[in-house]
Amino acid sequence: MADAVPYKAILARKEGMTQVFDDKGKIVPVTVLKAGPCVVTQVKTRESDGYDALQVGFIDQKAQRLNKPQRVEAEKRKVAAKRVVSEIRLDTPSDRKVGDEIKCDVFQVGDLVDVIGHAKGRGFTGVMRAWNFGHKSRSRGCMNMRGPGSIGMRTWPGRVLKGKRMATHWGGERITVKNLRVISVQTATDSLLVKGAVPGTDDGVVFVQLARSVRPFAKSK
Repeated sequence: MADAVPYKAILARKEGMTQVFDDKGKIVPVTVLKAGPCVVTQVKTRESDGYDALQVGFIDQKAQRLNKPQRVEAEKRKVAAKRVVSEIRLDTPSDRKVGDEIKCDVFQVGDLVDVIGHAKGRGFTGVMRAWNFGHKSRSRGCMNMRGPGSIGMRTWPGRVLKGKRMATHWGGERITVKNLRVISVQTATDSLLVKGAVPGTDDGVVFVQLARSVRPFAKSK
């Protein structure tokens, strides 16, 4: 049934990092992802929606905690309420039906995947941490050692130019980490082990998809 999805993708929950040994006895750092099972909540086609896709839900949720439109839609399609809903875009129509499950076995050991998630929020951050600015003189009397200094001109143009690097909100962005290799597929626990780190905190939800653009050196790793 795994071959029924032309484009491999799944929602997963990050459980943390650990390390395993490969065939050569080397330590490989891996991230453990609780991948699925995801339930198909809607099948989109070119005739009805203009494109082929599967809408999938992940992580059970109490129906009363959903918005009314989401709750009514779940009841209409006779599927369980889900906390996270996302789409898997397809190149060709799929024979999946509403209620079918997509599990981690859509991937195989050795596949290269892109993992999409939200980075940890770091709050409001100064220029030294956000942009690696150097500090000012630490001599006696300097009261603004970590400040940005001058940010613009005087009479002309009389404003701060766009794109000026200043104190800003850091983190909380949507990040895609590309070309991570699948080290292990554990169907008994619905887990994927991927080499390297993925964005987000533990228990955060990420989207795992087959790598869109494979770098030449990534094939030989």
